[in-house]
Formats: sequence, structure tokens, C-alpha cells
Amino acid sequence: MPHLLAAPDKFRGTATASEVAEAIEWAAHDAGWTCDRAPVADGGEGLVDVLGAHFHGVRRTTTVTGPLGAPVDAEWLLAGRTAVIEMARASGLLLAGGPEANQPMTATTAGTGELIAAAIGAGARKVIVGLGGSATTDGGQGALAALLPHARLRGVELIVACDVTTLFTAAAEEFGPQKGATASEIALLTRRLEALAESYRRTTQIDVATLPGAGAAGGLAGGLASIGAELVPGFDLVAELINLPERMAMADLVVAGEGHLDEWSFRGKAVGGVIDLADEAGIPVMVIAGVVDAGLPLVAVSLVERFGTQRALADVTGCIAEAVVDDLSRRADNAFDDGGPLGTMVTIIQSG
Repeated sequence: MPHLLAAPDKFRGTATASEVAEAIEWAAHDAGWTCDRAPVADGGEGLVDVLGAHFHGVRRTTTVTGPLGAPVDAEWLLAGRTAVIEMARASGLLLAGGPEANQPMTATTAGTGELIAAAIGAGARKVIVGLGGSATTDGGQGALAALLPHARLRGVELIVACDVTTLFTAAAEEFGPQKGATASEIALLTRRLEALAESYRRTTQIDVATLPGAGAAGGLAGGLASIGAELVPGFDLVAELINLPERMAMADLVVAGEGHLDEWSFRGKAVGGVIDLADEAGIPVMVIAGVVDAGLPLVAVSLVERFGTQRALADVTGCIAEAVVDDLSRRADNAFDDGGPLGTMVTIIQSG
């Protein structure tokens, strides 16, 4: 019986990675395939859901300072002595009301620092912090203040999962516009980051200005690095924790996907990471997305194009399941026509 690995990211705003993987599994079984559900993330939003699906842990909720100062309830995961935190749940742009309502000059990462402190207080000795979806460009100042005294971090392994390689002082210019910052605010924020990088260098002897990924989440990555955090590519971390390469080696087909497939999908994001691993293993890939930008170097299923915008938004998991069943049926037909085993048939939808 052919075997499928379901390794999707979230479809932001419509379905979690776990929900998408479940829909793919249903479709695989309907088509006579076995399926291994392996939802993935790139270290940004969705990290708690993905790792929570793989590890036995307890979901906790802590009230912390939101990005604009109002209290927010932030969920996080505690699995044994390991905690998983998403900064977006404490300091995210959606919590600030989107770019239109955000206050880029004053948005704070204090709540993320408070979550880290709560995890340590609950007994965690390894804290994974997923970055992405931030409202902030404070260089991590808010989080570092909330973590005082920093001596509490002794004996704690602090791992920061990044999905970009942006430098610390480039954070405002690269991501400020999507957080609602004007051109003049971006210039001010950049100067503030430059001064902050020098301050971190003087006080901690760590030069965050030259550290790849330090600009993630408006410089939060660099701020945490200045007090000893390790910055790692988010997808690589997730892939290692869930044994993705080993599970992929057992598959005849991998199904990847996310809500919006664009050029950024191949710059440290989960879909690009899944495709790269599958290509290395010589395994065909089916890629599904809600929307697919033109000009990408692969063929992918666009739910909006196939099913229309209204249905794609209202029934995303149903559309995904239908697309997978259709693809697997075509693969079976091709294998029968060729008279060969299923594993050697032509890949209909694959990476370029």
C-alpha cells in the first residue's frame, strides 16, 4: 500500500497545520493510501500547535503585557522541562489590531519576556521561542526588561527559532512597513536599533549587528541573543524535533502546503524546507496553497483558482481533501497505464 507524508504548514486565518494534515490524512485513506501526519512550522506563528501535536504536553495560559500595553492571555506549551512559546501570542501584530492600529514606535516585546519568565518559573529548563508575526521593533528591550534579573536564565537553554536571516539594524527597513511604520518612523527605528546594538555590544560583548537572524521580530532575536540565547532556523529545528527526514524516507509522496505561496515561501519558510528535504530524498511533492503567486519555480494547487475564493475560505479543509483525492486518483491511473509500481510513476505536481 502506498504511503503519504502530510507535512503542511498552517493556512493562516483558516486552518492550523494540524487541521490541514488531518484533512490530507482523510483524503489519503479515502484513496487507499496510508498516511503519516507531520504538520510543520518555520518557527513563527503555529509553533505551539505543531509541537503540541507531536509532544505530550500541557497547554498553559498566562496573562501578559500585550504589544500596546493592554493585558492579553497568551497560550504556551510545557512538555516536561521544555516550554514552547510564540512571541506572536504575546507581542503579535494581530493583537495590536493590525498595521492600521499598531503603534510601531512604542510597541513592546515585554509580554514575550513575561512568558519566558513564566515558563522558567514553571520549571522549564529549555525554552523554545518562536518568532514571527510581531508588532514590534524594540530590539527586544521590552523582553529583556521583563526578564530582569537575567541571572534567572542560568542553567536555562534559551532557543530562538527564526524564519528570516535579517540583520539587527535592517529590521525596521525590511519589516517596518508591514507593521504600519511610516518612512520617517522607519528611519527613527533604524537609528534606535543601531544605538541599541552598540549598547548590547558594550554591556554583553555580543555583537548582534553582525548576527544573521538577529533582526527577526523587530530585533527581539538579537536582544535575546545578547543574554545568551541561541538563534536557529525555525524549520530546521522543527524538522529535527519531529524526526521529519526519517519519516519522509518512508514515504512515496509528500504533501506540503500553506495559505499563501509566494517567493518568501522559499526563504527559510516551512514549505520550502519540506520541498528541499523531499528533493534531497528523491521523493515527489504535491504542494497545495490557498493562493499561489505567479512566476514561482514549481507547480502547485491553488485552492482559490480551483474552487473559487468563497468556497476556498469557507471550507478550506474540504477543498484540500478533494484536491488530494483527485491527485492521488490521477497518480493511480498513471501507474496502471504504465504497468509499473506506484513508486515509479510520473510526478504530476512536484517541486521545480
